[in-house]
Amino acid sequence: VQLVESGGGLVQAGDSLRLSCAAATVIFKDYAMGWFRQAPGKEREFVAAISWNAISTDYVDSVKGRFTISRDNAKNAVYLQMNSLKPEDTAVYYCAVRPTNWAALSRSMDDYGLWGQGNQVTVSS
Repeated sequence: VQLVESGGGLVQAGDSLRLSCAAATVIFKDYAMGWFRQAPGKEREFVAAISWNAISTDYVDSVKGRFTISRDNAKNAVYLQMNSLKPEDTAVYYCAVRPTNWAALSRSMDDYGLWGQGNQVTVSS
């Protein structure tokens, strides 16, 4: 099973990026999805999560009002729209699947069983 991420890159502070995550061999529609990130020298941290039916979302405080997580179950994809980017958002971003049917949102990495390969986002000041 492979999750394929795309959309990262190098931008300036204040710019926007949209990360995408899709899979060809696993169906997302019944699973909560999450985005995490890992900055150099730091531990991987929770960024955002979305419920299987897209009704509920959760964000770490540092991205609230700037990032939006969404999903398209017909396309088997999840997205992270990142606006007003800051240098402190620089990190490798990972999408993840919580492979438990209709599970609640979670900020814990231990609850996610499938991970993308990571996508570098660099924000210059």
